[in-house]
Amino acid sequence: MKLLRFGPHSHEKPGLLDNNGIIRDLSAHVTDLAGEYLDRRILEGLAALDAESLPEVPADTRIAPCVAGVGKFICIGLNYSDHAAETGAQVPPEPVIFNKWTSAICGPNDDVIIPRNSKKTDWEVELGVVIGKAGRYIDEADAMQHVAGFCVVNDVSEREFQLERSGTWDKGKGCDTFGPLGPWLVTPDEVADPHQLDMWLEVDGKRYQDGNTRTMVYQIPFLISYLSRFMSLQPGDVISTGTPPGVGMGQQPPVYLKPGQRMRLGIEGLGEQHQTVVADQKR
Repeated sequence: MKLLRFGPHSHEKPGLLDNNGIIRDLSAHVTDLAGEYLDRRILEGLAALDAESLPEVPADTRIAPCVAGVGKFICIGLNYSDHAAETGAQVPPEPVIFNKWTSAICGPNDDVIIPRNSKKTDWEVELGVVIGKAGRYIDEADAMQHVAGFCVVNDVSEREFQLERSGTWDKGKGCDTFGPLGPWLVTPDEVADPHQLDMWLEVDGKRYQDGNTRTMVYQIPFLISYLSRFMSLQPGDVISTGTPPGVGMGQQPPVYLKPGQRMRLGIEGLGEQHQTVVADQKR
């Protein structure tokens, strides 16, 4: 099942994508795709609905972030060995954990804003894992039972803020619009193996990233178990699992985003995102 949220900012509604690619309104059945509604029993009930009997949503409606009420937006750094190599970093002996602030979350096709004084805004296509069942100290063997679904994430990053301004990576990762989510939250029954998914990203039609989740260093069950040693995982938490090579920082010479450019990215079976890059006009 491909779940999604649609509508203008602050007025989003839950929906699903039917077998004909038509968005259907789920708001008569769930309040939103958040919290308790991400429980597998609820999702199984939604899957049993006759999708074609649900109200149709106009095709030009804005697609919103695919999950609401995100409590934690947790990211894993250097989790693809070939990406670590292109950045000149060593594969870490344990997962590198950092955060994107939830205020970074935006829709998959919303504009991405380059922050003031930014010179090195970069891109990263990533597989997102959305938690549907709470837990602490989760056994690796049970970890996938805590997953509500998967989605595309663009881990937009300002490299100077991240790497050259001292402190942690977070200041370069959590700027507004630096966390597009979606278009869909795809339930696990539609993803045969999340570690065998092609993923890619283009800027103005040029393909920079062309990888596959098979090259993850630390796979999803281990990451869920590992993270749950340090924090409780709650329904709606998002884990962004790392990026393959091809980021702007890794080009020779490095290439960074400029206003007016267009990003297009996707993951096999999880849909595509399309973003226009704009300058920060806020006064």
